[in-house]
Amino acid sequence: MLDRDETGDDIADDIHPLFFGAPKTTEFRKLRKRIIRETREAIDRYGMVDRDPSAPRQKWLVCLSGGKDSYTLLAALTELQWRGLLPVDILACNLDQGQPGFPATVLPEFLTKMGVPHRIEYADTYSIVIDKVPQGRTYCALCSRLRRGNLYRIAREEGCSAVVLGHHRDDILATFFLNLFHGGKLATMPPKLLNDEGDLFVLRPLAHVAEEDCEAFSRAMNYPIIPCDLCGSQDGLQRQAIGRMLDEWEAKAPGRKGKMFSALMTARPSHLLDPELFDFAGLSRKTPATDPEG
Repeated sequence: MLDRDETGDDIADDIHPLFFGAPKTTEFRKLRKRIIRETREAIDRYGMVDRDPSAPRQKWLVCLSGGKDSYTLLAALTELQWRGLLPVDILACNLDQGQPGFPATVLPEFLTKMGVPHRIEYADTYSIVIDKVPQGRTYCALCSRLRRGNLYRIAREEGCSAVVLGHHRDDILATFFLNLFHGGKLATMPPKLLNDEGDLFVLRPLAHVAEEDCEAFSRAMNYPIIPCDLCGSQDGLQRQAIGRMLDEWEAKAPGRKGKMFSALMTARPSHLLDPELFDFAGLSRKTPATDPEG
C-alpha cells in the first residue's frame, strides 16, 4: 500500500523499523535523500562492493558506537540494502570497552527492537588505556588500536569481508590537516583500505557526508545517543582544535569544506613535490626544430 507525503511523492508503508517515526517534512526528506545519495556515491566511486555475480555474497561488520555518525551509517546502509541497492549482509557490532558508566543495555535493546542483526562484544580496553597512557596524554591512539584489533577479530569470527566505520567528510578533512600540521605528510583516512594482513577491507561509506547532516539526521530520528566519555573528557585535543578551525572557515566562507574535500579527490601529482609520485627527473623539453636549409 502506498501513501503520499506533503511533496506528493509515494511512500511505501513497509519501511524498515529504523525509519519508523521519521519526520515527514520536506526538509527532512531532502536531508535523508542527500545522505542516501552521497553514501551510494561513495560505495560506487571507491568500489566497496564486489559486483562480480559469481562471487559469494559479502557480509559487512558495521561498527556501532552509539554516536550520531554510526547511527546515520547504519540507517543509510540499511535503506540501501532494503531497496536492493546494496547486495551485502549487514551485522551491526558494538564493542563495549568497559568505560565506567557505559549504558550497556541501550544498543542491544535498540537493535533488537529495530530487527537489526547484531553482536555485542565486551572487551575491557578502558583499563589498558588508563594504565598505559601517561597522565596528560591523549587516549585516542592506543584506544583506537585496541578497538580496531578487536573489531578485526570479530569480523573474522563472523565471516565478514569488511569492517565498516562511520567516519564522515569532516573526519577525513580533519585527519588531512592533522597530518599536514603535525605529521608532515599529505594523507588522510581513505574511504577504502586493505588491512595489513590483507584479509579485511576497512570501509567508510559516509566519506562524502557532512557531519552536520549526520547530526541533523540522528537528532530528527531521536536515536539514543551515547557520548564517548573516555576521549570526550579530554580538553585540548588536536583533532578538536582542527575541527574548530574548519568550522570557523566554513562560517566565514560557506562551502569551503566542500571545496577542500573536492581538492582531496582531484590531486595533481605533477603539481606537488613528491618524486615518488611523479617523475620530475624524467621531464624533458621539446628540442626546437632546425631549418634544414639554414
